[in-house]
Amino acid sequence: MARNQLLSRMLDFARLPVLAGLAAAAVILLFFPEFRSHQHQSGIAAEEPRPHWSGPVSYSSAVKKAAPSVVNIYTQTTVKRSSHPLSRHPFFKRLYKQQPERVEGSLGSGVIMDKTGFIVTSFHVVDSVDEILVLLYDGRELPASIVGTDPDTDLAVLKITGDNLQNIELGNPNQAEIGDVVLAIGNPFGMGQTVTQGIISATQRNGLNLNNLENYIQTDADINPGNSGGALIDVQGNLLGINAAILNNEDSDGIGFAVPADEAYKVLNHIIDHGRVIRGWLGVEAIEITPVIANKLSLNLSNGLLVTATVKGGPTNKAGILPGDIVTSINGMSVTDRHRSISQIADIIPGQPIELVIQRNQLILNITATTGERPAAH
Repeated sequence: MARNQLLSRMLDFARLPVLAGLAAAAVILLFFPEFRSHQHQSGIAAEEPRPHWSGPVSYSSAVKKAAPSVVNIYTQTTVKRSSHPLSRHPFFKRLYKQQPERVEGSLGSGVIMDKTGFIVTSFHVVDSVDEILVLLYDGRELPASIVGTDPDTDLAVLKITGDNLQNIELGNPNQAEIGDVVLAIGNPFGMGQTVTQGIISATQRNGLNLNNLENYIQTDADINPGNSGGALIDVQGNLLGINAAILNNEDSDGIGFAVPADEAYKVLNHIIDHGRVIRGWLGVEAIEITPVIANKLSLNLSNGLLVTATVKGGPTNKAGILPGDIVTSINGMSVTDRHRSISQIADIIPGQPIELVIQRNQLILNITATTGERPAAH
């Protein structure tokens, strides 16, 4: 009995400080809420994930890897003198001075695609020139010859002969994303090899009316005259595209476009193997259906290609397609963009069948045409 009373007194003695401490803590938290909020915020900060940023501080390793594969191209064109008809007349010829021939030069860039000396550049860099000189990264100057051209993509293939040529590593432009950092390497204004940096602004850009086949990588990396034909690389030094054109006016700081590397490689292989680029062709002229056109023609379609003409004896003409027909599907793919449909057809090997879904008035027709070969652009 006495033992229980002793134990009860000890519990009462211990309980008093504990209760007093809890009461004091409650008073402190009541009058000093910053202690309470600090503890709460600290708990959130500890659990909140931090963003992870990754990327090189310097792109020098990428440049060192790719730069030896980028060349400067210098061309010369002899402009023949023009003569006035009277300059050959016995009496009047002394009034006309003979104008000497003059040589005009231009410049550009190129990319060594193969160790044997095949170079890809822009077609407009070497179009109608008489001489081509290539300046390598190590300072060597070598003459170059034109192997073949592809005006549809504004690409050309050159050949040089030399030792220890370094080909560029190919990247994967299909995996490139908007916002990726890219570097442009070329010979702007003939200053010598120069590197500029930017990001990918858009992919599969078309409708610019620069070429017949457009599927550009758009970038804000500075591309100037002389950069044409140079390399657009990723941060690992792999080739993403061939710099092709710039969009620059007084209202813009410059927008650059590059032909994807896989397209350039396809052009290279076709020209080496066949002497030309072989593409599919249907021999049809068509306009893209827009909401405005659909409304004016009272069509119940929001997209497709309205056939305006067919080439006599061409694939679509032989298949029975008529002007006024609307192509809604090509090989099971809905037609949503004229330029993409042209590229889709171009990728088909000539001689292969191509399945077309046609709307003719209120009828839906399934027509099979045999793909022809796209005529060379001039």
